[in-house]
Amino acid sequence: MSNPNPNPSETRFVLLTASATCALITLDTNVVAVALPSIARDFHAGFADVEWVVSAYMVAFAACLLPAGALADRIGRKKMLIAGLAAFFLASLGCGLAPSALALNLARAAKGVGAAMLLTSALAIIANTFHEGAARARAWAVWGTCMGVSTTIAPLVGGVITQWAGWRWIFLMNLPICAVLAACAWRGMRESRNREAGALDLVGSALFAAALALGIWALIDAQADGWTDWRTLARLGACAALFIVFVRVQRSREHAMIDLALFRQPRFVAAVLAMFGYAACAQVMMTFLPLYLQNAFGLPAVRAGLGMLPFAIAMIIGPRIGASLGRRVPGMALLTLGLATIGAGNLLTALFAQTSNYGLIAAGMIVTGLGAGVLNGDTQKAIMACVPSNRTGMASGISTTTRFTAIVTSVGVLGAVLATRTHAALDAHASRLADPSSVRDATFLSRLLAGDLAHASENLAGAQGAALVRIARESFASGFAAALGVAGVCALAIAAAVWLLAGRASVESRAKASGKAGSALAE
Repeated sequence: MSNPNPNPSETRFVLLTASATCALITLDTNVVAVALPSIARDFHAGFADVEWVVSAYMVAFAACLLPAGALADRIGRKKMLIAGLAAFFLASLGCGLAPSALALNLARAAKGVGAAMLLTSALAIIANTFHEGAARARAWAVWGTCMGVSTTIAPLVGGVITQWAGWRWIFLMNLPICAVLAACAWRGMRESRNREAGALDLVGSALFAAALALGIWALIDAQADGWTDWRTLARLGACAALFIVFVRVQRSREHAMIDLALFRQPRFVAAVLAMFGYAACAQVMMTFLPLYLQNAFGLPAVRAGLGMLPFAIAMIIGPRIGASLGRRVPGMALLTLGLATIGAGNLLTALFAQTSNYGLIAAGMIVTGLGAGVLNGDTQKAIMACVPSNRTGMASGISTTTRFTAIVTSVGVLGAVLATRTHAALDAHASRLADPSSVRDATFLSRLLAGDLAHASENLAGAQGAALVRIARESFASGFAAALGVAGVCALAIAAAVWLLAGRASVESRAKASGKAGSALAE
């Protein structure tokens, strides 16, 4: 039930509390990337451990979004929000006090569960509080501004805290914020729920989570185990099998997580593909760009955070460009243009990644950021426009799940490309060293990829050590260029697929209209 007579001050308070909660999630999601090299140095962790710092959170987040939304509808959005803040508080404490990389990654997974509880309940509270067109539009504009600001400042906040207070405070700073937000929610929000909510699809949720986790596990550990190793093949095979079972379960259940019938619509598939391409090829750069700036340029955490600003600021400008273009071009054409811009930006960055010229790299970041900004809101709108009003909750869940599944999948795939190309570049440069075996060691490669170049080269000093560091930086830049090249090509391929699906949808729409006109004439 919603508040029948909300007063303006109450609704503003609810909006600001819910928006701040979502901004906390965005900030926490993006702030950690700048700290990854520091985490690797403290724990002497390898690249796989560092990837799991991001991936454990994202896998849990993506897997829990749909069931968390359904649970919030059943038990109450306010209760779910406060429970999510409690889970997020405890997981943040676990991250800040983690004694090892494994403990940190387990706490990050728990944090992803809390984040899913927070996001779904906060969005439902906003939607339930603002019903009328103008008020709802203003509410989502405020929400979008909070999300944009938190995304923009996240790299800089992460850099400042990491360099001046230590990476643990990136997580510990959440504790007072969660406490304040919980107090605001308790005092200022009214309870609401959907009394007609269907049963929870726990089996589907478990299958999806297990399949996603196995697939990411295979991608991350394949860099050490090898792509033909039985463990890698077993994980990939189990992932595929669980996804097949998941699809069958969704087809047979009355209250499934996902209505697969939606995917028979070319326009809906195109919109979901656009969301996947945007997240996999642009948003994922929030993870890899800080590593590149610290590894290839040797920048400290604060300067790496500053170095991310061209990308982040372009993402804020992009939606305004998208809104202007949206008045002149069809929605699907705008999605295609945004994806093509992301692809061009990634390829431009890849082209200059080995030049050590930050100005050229920043130019590529800006192009990618503009494309990402165009898609940031329009992908969500496109998905929601394809479904009737009684399915908007499910469509929103599919949209958000697609976004975070794409990010975590891209971290695994592009991480594998980065590792493979960096390894090949190290082998090619090894002849320049007196001891070529020093860069062919698996531990050296893993620490280099994680951003822990200090420990990777600690056994060498003088001219030999300087040569090793130079080769390591060049090799990482080569690996980053390869990863960006793959991301760019994927973005362009998805842009083409969206364009073709949009054309097919238009043909089907005209055919249906023609059929209806013919039936009317016959009558």
